[in-house]
Amino acid sequence: MVAASKRKTSLILDAAILDAARDLGINISAVADAALQRAVADARRRKWLDENAEAFVAQAAWHARNDHPLSDISASPDSATRSG
Repeated sequence: MVAASKRKTSLILDAAILDAARDLGINISAVADAALQRAVADARRRKWLDENAEAFVAQAAWHARNDHPLSDISASPDSATRSG
């Protein structure tokens, strides 16, 4: 496995929370890294959804007009198959 490169940075954090975290043995760098990874992933997901919103609307409109291409063979929990 390849180790991720690391870079030193400075953060401004609430002093009381920082002291409490250190007293409790919390790895502040690991927590910050994990939180930043989640924030980046969430931001990328939102950006992708925004960039593709028009395609989702077009796809939904197409399905509203034409139904799903496999709707006649797709099974649902309350029936064996759907038919048009």
